[in-house]
Formats: sequence, structure tokens, C-alpha cells
Amino acid sequence: MVGIVMFFAALIMLLIGFPVAFTFGAVSVFFGMIGGIVESLEYGGSILEGLEIGKDMFAFMPFRIFSIMQNTILMAVPLFIFMGIILQKTQLAERLLESMGFLFGEVRGGVAISTVLVGALLAASTGVVGASVVAMGVISLPVMLKYGYNKELATGTICAAGTLGQIIPPSIVLIILGDVFQVPVGDLFKAAIFPGLSLVAVYILFILGIAFFKKELAPPVPATINDTKIKQIINALIAIIPPLVLIILVLGSIFTGIATPTESSAVGSIGAIILAILYKSFSFKMVHEAALETVKVTAMVFAILIGATAFSMVFSYTGGDYIVEEFMLSLPGEKWGFIILSMIAILVLGFFIDFVEISYIIVPILVPIADTIGINPVWFAILIAMNLQTSFLTPPFGFSLFYLKGVSPPSVHTMHIYRGVAPFILIQICILALLMFFPEVFGINSTY
Repeated sequence: MVGIVMFFAALIMLLIGFPVAFTFGAVSVFFGMIGGIVESLEYGGSILEGLEIGKDMFAFMPFRIFSIMQNTILMAVPLFIFMGIILQKTQLAERLLESMGFLFGEVRGGVAISTVLVGALLAASTGVVGASVVAMGVISLPVMLKYGYNKELATGTICAAGTLGQIIPPSIVLIILGDVFQVPVGDLFKAAIFPGLSLVAVYILFILGIAFFKKELAPPVPATINDTKIKQIINALIAIIPPLVLIILVLGSIFTGIATPTESSAVGSIGAIILAILYKSFSFKMVHEAALETVKVTAMVFAILIGATAFSMVFSYTGGDYIVEEFMLSLPGEKWGFIILSMIAILVLGFFIDFVEISYIIVPILVPIADTIGINPVWFAILIAMNLQTSFLTPPFGFSLFYLKGVSPPSVHTMHIYRGVAPFILIQICILALLMFFPEVFGINSTY
């Protein structure tokens, strides 16, 4: 039971607010020593001998850290982050939102629809959730509020559109899950395309429905420029085509087998710099700042990974994985009982902790059980990715909610944002349920 107690101790410390990586490391060392003492006492040894057993267990940590350093899959993480930050600094979101707003603004709910479409394009090009939410919050939110959009609809749309980067490739979540599941990241990218586009389509249908039945919630925005519709379309194409070409180069090279995700992430980084040159926003200072931000984000991810590696090692050593496996396999409904409980657990944990912690702490416990039952790891990974996306929207700790609140005018209160994301969370859960029970609709097999 030492491993189970350790799990809940780590969860409580995270909820209190301790830094994630240090929490995992400290809890692992403490309970590793406790586990060694328990084992020593069981066999008639002393506490000092138990401490020696615990210390010896951590002798394997350098080998685990070295294996992380040699992992070529994880090399794609900093490169895709760098690509996203460079594109963020080229003001890609601003260009797309301005063009899409001119195209759809005169339609009821048009600004909200353009926000969703831009969110999908940003997801496929930058994948940086915080940057997407902030950019759309700064640009779209004032426009929607100015023309009488409902605050809940406006804020919910921006948060939901900004989190599409969690499921639409190239997604950092999918790269991490590919490493945890030990499956090709390219397979996860392919499998995630239809679920991601389905979310986009249902979001737009929801906005159109709201605009049709409650016209006062999403009024049209009158044209404010004298350009003809043809010129607006040309301007929109000029804004859309460059990032679209970059998306095709990155994802197309993966899907056709020309390049691995790591190689395509390098292509994407070079492509982002070329776009910055085309947009006349390139400078060595910008590249330097983007590199520094990339190092900060990547260091955070890998610090959590090292802490999580120690945590999972101690959890397995103390027998916690066997207890969880026995419990999961004894559930009624076998496969479906395991999947439903796993999804509920991840959804609930997403209210409180980040997707990186869930990916490196919870998921490794579930992977062996899923393999024993015979669940297709690609399908299971996409289910988890879809579920983790919801964690960005769920109050009280959803990161997208904080990002948007930080750039919202004083008239927008936290409860407006909470109420606004509620229908989008329900939409995500419905798509997750559809993906769970009818994976064939998305072209995915549920078994090997």
C-alpha cells in the first residue's frame, strides 16, 4: 500500500500548490525510503538496512535519465514549441483573425465562427494553447463585446477554440503520449485528425444554432471597410495560404512517411522562420527571445518527466502498479469498465492538475492494463488526448480560463468565463463518448 499512499500524498501536495517536478522528486525519495524500510522489516531486517535498500533503488535513476536524453521522439517537443513561438511572434493570429472577421463578420455568429476556424489553424500551425487564447482574447473578445455578443458565448468560444491545439496535430500532448505508449507519433497524428476536425465542426454548428434560435446573443457585425467581397477573400487567402502550406509540409511529410515527427518539427521550425521573413517581422532578437522561451517551456516539461520517472519507478517497486492492475481488471464489464473508469479518473484529475503530470504519472499506470486487455494503444491514446484537452477548460484550474481572464476587460467576470465554457465542455465529452463507443466513425480500431 506504500505506492497508493504515495500517489495520494503527491496529489495533495500538488493541490496545495507545491512545484510539480520537485513534488514528484521529493515524494519519490521519501516513499522510496519508506518502501525500503517496510521491505527490510518484513524480512527481519533493520531500519538502517531498509534505508540502504531504498538508496540502492535510486541507483538506477541515472540510467533512466540517460534513456530520456537519448529519446529521439522527445526531440520534437522543443522544436514544435520553437515553431509555435516564432509564429506567435509573427502575429499570425492577428492576421488570420482580421481576415476571417471580414469574411464572416456580417453573418450572425460570424465573429465566433471565425474565431473557431482561426483556433483550428493556429492549433495546426503553432499548437501553443496559451498564445492562441491570449491572441484571440485580445483581438476577438473586444469586437464581440462591442457589437453585443453574449459574454458567456464570446468567452466560451475563445477558450474552446484556443485549446484545439491539444488534439489537432502537431500536438505536444500526442508527442508525449506517443513516448508513453511507445507507438509511432505519426500514427497518433493521423488518428487525431478526424476527432479534432469533428470538434471544430460541432463548435461551429453549436454557434450557428445559438445565433439562429437566440439572435440577440450573436448579432452580425456590420462591414466597416469599403473593400469588395472579392478583395476580402483575396486578403484572407494571403493570410491563410502561408501557414496552410507550412501545415501541409509538416503533417504531409509525416503522413507520407517522408520524415519522422522529429525531422518534420525541424522543417516546421525552418518554415516558421521563413514565414517570419515573408511577414517582415524577422530579427535575430526575435529568434533569441523565442529560443529562450522554448528552453523555459522545454525545461519545465523535462523536469516534470524526470520527477515522474522517479515517481513511477518507486510506485512500481512498492507494488502500487499491481494493486491498481488487480482493481482495474476486477471491474465489471472488463474492457468497458476499465475504459470508463479511466476516462472519469482523468477527467476529474484534469480539474486540478496539468496534462503533463497526468501523461507521465497516471497514463503509465494504465498502459500495461490496456495492453493486457488487448486495447489498441492508438485508440486509447486518442481518447486520453481528447480527455486531456477538456482539462484546459474545466474550472477551477483550467489554464485557458486563466489565460483569457488575464486579457479580458473588467466587465468580463470569472463566472462569465466559467458559464461560457460549460456547453463546450459538454460538446467535448459527447465527442469523447462517440469516439469511445463508435471509434470506427473516426476510422480507428478499438482493438489490435
